Amino acid sequence: MARPSIFDHISLDRVAIGDVLGALSHALDLTEGQPPGHCLRACDIGMRIAEAIGLRGDAAADVFYALLLKDLGCSSNAARICELYLADDQDFKRGFKTMGASTRAALAFVLRHTGAEESLATRIRTITHVLTDKESILTDIFRSRCEAGAEIATMMGFSPQVGQAIEALDEHWDGGGRPKGLSGTDIPVGARIALLAQVIDVFGLAHGADAARDEIKARSGSWFDPDLVRAALPLIEDGFWSLDARDIEARVMAHAPAQDAWLMDEDILDEMVAGFARVIDTKSPFTHGHSSRVALYTDLICARLDASDRARRWMRRAALLHDLGKLGISNRLLDKPEKLTDAEFDTIKTHPVLGRAVLGRIDIFAPLAAVAGAHHERLDGTGYPDGLGADALGWEMRVVSVADVFDALSADRPYRKALPVDRVWSIMDGM
Repeated sequence: MARPSIFDHISLDRVAIGDVLGALSHALDLTEGQPPGHCLRACDIGMRIAEAIGLRGDAAADVFYALLLKDLGCSSNAARICELYLADDQDFKRGFKTMGASTRAALAFVLRHTGAEESLATRIRTITHVLTDKESILTDIFRSRCEAGAEIATMMGFSPQVGQAIEALDEHWDGGGRPKGLSGTDIPVGARIALLAQVIDVFGLAHGADAARDEIKARSGSWFDPDLVRAALPLIEDGFWSLDARDIEARVMAHAPAQDAWLMDEDILDEMVAGFARVIDTKSPFTHGHSSRVALYTDLICARLDASDRARRWMRRAALLHDLGKLGISNRLLDKPEKLTDAEFDTIKTHPVLGRAVLGRIDIFAPLAAVAGAHHERLDGTGYPDGLGADALGWEMRVVSVADVFDALSADRPYRKALPVDRVWSIMDGM
C-alpha cells in the first residue's frame, strides 16, 4: 500500500492556466525588484491596448501570455549585472526601468548605481569600464535576458509568437533597442505592446498618471509605435496601477484570452513548473541545475518510501520550486564568496517565506507551498523560517530538506568547492 500523502487528494479540475501563470508572475516581479503585481498590471494595460487596436483570437491570446511572461528571462542577467556594475541587481533593475530616455539620464543612472558601496578607486575603474564598453555590455545583458525568456516560453509549450514577443521586448520602434536592433513592424506586436505597457506601469506607479502619459508621449516614434501610444493615451487616466493585487488579478482574468484559456492538466503543469525552475536556477551560476537535481533526489527517496505516483509527481514539483523565493534575493548575497554577515544571512532566510507567499496564491498549491517553504526547517527546531520541530514536519517536508542539503553539500558554492560524497554522508549523519 502506498504511503499516505498530503498530495493524495489534489485535483486540477477547473484550474485555468491563466490563474496559475498569474500567480507565478509574482515571482518574476521579485526578480525585477518591482512592486507586487507588476506583470499583472502590465498585462491589464497591454490587453486594453490590444483590444483598442482590434486584436482578437489567437493574436490576442499570444499577447496575453507574452505580457504575463515578459520577464521570464529576467533572472539570467542578474549575476552579470552584479559583476559588471558592482551593484545590487534588483535595485539596478528597478532604477533602470524608471530611467529617462536621454543620454544625460543614462549617464546619471550609471554614476548613481555603479559600485556605490565600493572604494573610490574601484568605483572610478568600474564606471570607466562600463561607459567605455557600454554598447557591448548592454547588448550582452539584454541578449541573455531576451533569449533565455524566449527559450523558457518555448519549453513551457507556448506558441512561437509568444517566444518571439518576449525575445523582442527591449527592441525600439526606431531601431535603437536591443539585442537585434529591430525597428518598426519588424518588432512583433506583442513586444511593442509589452514594452509600452511596462513603461506605463513603472512610471505610473512611481510618479503618477501625468508622468506615465508624458513619458510615453516623449518616447513615441523612438521607443514606441506611435499608433500604440495614441491607443494608450485615453486609457492612462483610469488609475489602473492603484488597484491592489487581488483586484488586478481579477481584472486580468476577465480579459477574453483568460476566459477562453484551456484548463490545466498534469502535463501542462509539469511544463509550467519546469519552466519556472529554469528561471530559478538561471539566477546564479552556482545554482545551475540545483532544482532539477533536488527533484531527482526527492523522487528517488520517495520511491524508497513507497510514495504513490501522484505524491511523487507533486513532490517533484515541490522540489523544482523549493527555491522560488531566491528570485527575490540579490545576487550580491547569493554569490558572495565571503562569509555572510548576520544581517545578510537574515535576508537570505526570507527566501522560503517569499516562495511560499507566491505559491500560496494558488489554492491547489497550498500543500506544495507548505512543503517547499519548509526545506530549511530542522527536526530539532533550529531551522528557518518558522523554527518548526519534528511534530510539525511531515515526511514530505523532510524528504525535500534531505535532498536539498545533499545537493548543497555535493555541489560547488561561492564560498567552497563541492565536497566529496563520503564527506557529505558524514556531515549528514551528524545532522
